[in-house]
Amino acid sequence: MPTIDAQVHAYERNHPGRPWRGVLHGPAEVTGDAMVAAMDAVGVDGAILVSPFTMYGYDASYALEVHAAHPGRFGLVKPVDPADAAVADAIAEWAAKDGTVGVRIMMTRGVSEDPADPGINRVLAAAAQHGFPVNLLCWGRLEQAREMAARNPNTRLVIDHLGLLQPFEPPPPAAPFADLPKLLALAPYENVAVKITGACTLSHEPFPYNDLWDPLFRIFDAFGFERCLWGTDWTRAVGLLTYKEGVEAFRVTSRLSDGDRATLMGETLTRVYHWSPSKG
Repeated sequence: MPTIDAQVHAYERNHPGRPWRGVLHGPAEVTGDAMVAAMDAVGVDGAILVSPFTMYGYDASYALEVHAAHPGRFGLVKPVDPADAAVADAIAEWAAKDGTVGVRIMMTRGVSEDPADPGINRVLAAAAQHGFPVNLLCWGRLEQAREMAARNPNTRLVIDHLGLLQPFEPPPPAAPFADLPKLLALAPYENVAVKITGACTLSHEPFPYNDLWDPLFRIFDAFGFERCLWGTDWTRAVGLLTYKEGVEAFRVTSRLSDGDRATLMGETLTRVYHWSPSKG
């Protein structure tokens, strides 16, 4: 089973041809070439490339360019706007492009807090029609995500970053897992999966972050490894650890069996996104 990172970002330097909307914490640029080199250095076979909303909003053109330059290495996810009356058409257009595997709702960006919101439900229905999971950045709004899961049992929801607010730079939050019970309340909904992305940024210990495993196993026990997807959230995590540390922490721990590690670091992702990498 290949090792697949459930969330990475790539972006160019800010330039007039594709100007940034805002500044994401991290390096001045992380090109697709640089991301592939980082993955190759630590034996990561592929990744879900999420177009960074901070820089590019709903424009995923750079992600498409990276995919074209590195065929087989990335599945693509883009943010979509629930307030756009034509969002179903936008999802259909995205689904028709090579390499696309899902969409994302940034639920911290002024999106309605009503789980019955027509725009949100247009996104969920359209995504299901195209076989796309919907990635939810929903820290602080896990109760809303739970109601969305109940209302839309045929739509796969993927909770970004354990559903928890994660830091961009040290120190980690004093109580990083305070909202964990709200995430665990989603476990009864079989259409919900959880990205174990950026988890190392929540640790109060140095590599290999041994204080993470007890709270992480509460997630694994509730959802099962078949609904959990490992990833780094690179490069948001760059201020707290290296890419190698974000990968190796899950390889060196004795808390995971070989089978559980294979499921967490690739097998679940392949099933959720209907995608696996190839170097051909």
